[in-house]
Amino acid sequence: MRRGPALAASLFASAALVFAPAVAAPVASAQGCPDIEVVFARGTDEPPGLGRVGSAFVDSLSGRVGGRSVGSYAVNYPATYDFLQVAAGANDASGHIQYMINTCPNTRLVLGGYSQGAAVIDVIAAVPVPGAGFTAPLPPNAPDHVAAIAVFGNPSAKIGLPLTSSPVWGSRSIDLCTPGDPVCSGGDDIPAHSNYGPSGLTDQAAGFVAGLL
Repeated sequence: MRRGPALAASLFASAALVFAPAVAAPVASAQGCPDIEVVFARGTDEPPGLGRVGSAFVDSLSGRVGGRSVGSYAVNYPATYDFLQVAAGANDASGHIQYMINTCPNTRLVLGGYSQGAAVIDVIAAVPVPGAGFTAPLPPNAPDHVAAIAVFGNPSAKIGLPLTSSPVWGSRSIDLCTPGDPVCSGGDDIPAHSNYGPSGLTDQAAGFVAGLL
């Protein structure tokens, strides 16, 4: 089963991430169903969109899936230094995932996030019940639709709880940390936190995910 709420609460308390008041789930418009949909949460202080890591990951994945169509959804949340808004991102991401499950049941979903965005994915992967501002847990059938998870610079990895340790998602997750990145390791190399694309880790993640699609 998914990690319980007590463990999840400990995880995010240790990562200094407190959930904010709930926001409404997104309303998505029907635009056809891609073969693959990447739901990605950008990092702190990046402008709205997939972010540089998310864009590099989606571009790399698109070239590895044999011509299948790849759609993307940029999680809508502030991504500011107000980490109270992680729950807002988790609610938005989960709302879109559930929309896709209901509307495009044959689409294979890929979840991803970078830095604070990785924490957003941690929430929806680890917390099976509402609480502390998170109001949109994934339904029990989500693992039938989510093919893979890829996160980068994940704060949870620093406290020993990478997504690869999840009993539900571990085998289909890749949780990458550049050497010395202080966000996801005990290192102190601050520039390493911005090196996921140039270091080739987005390509590594794309290769892993493509193998599960």
